[in-house]
Amino acid sequence: QVQLVESGGGSVQAGGSLRLSCAVSGDIVSRYCMTWFRQTPGEEREGVATWDSGIGDTYFADSVKGRFTMSRDSTLTLRMNNLKPEDTATYYCAAKVRPCLRLPTAGDMDYWGQGTLVTISS
Repeated sequence: QVQLVESGGGSVQAGGSLRLSCAVSGDIVSRYCMTWFRQTPGEEREGVATWDSGIGDTYFADSVKGRFTMSRDSTLTLRMNNLKPEDTATYYCAAKVRPCLRLPTAGDMDYWGQGTLVTISS
């Protein structure tokens, strides 16, 4: 059973930083690809960052490239810098059985966390 639990959301002003964490249960690191998604009301979930543990590589959407970084130790951490109002969304951690896709769609994923809200004020 795979369980994903996000934490770290909150409210900051534009230009600020936040760190989101995804706690992962089960031995999934070697078998799954991990992606952070975000979603605003009325919109589809958008993949913003993927961790491919098999090769230790990360992929980012153009909208966050250069501002977001991702790392994994005991949790999957998304560090968000120079935040913009358009980054406001509910952020979700998700896992997909291999093979990995650089930026999968929501339909590609097998497991989801409950989401954490990020609000950026101008």
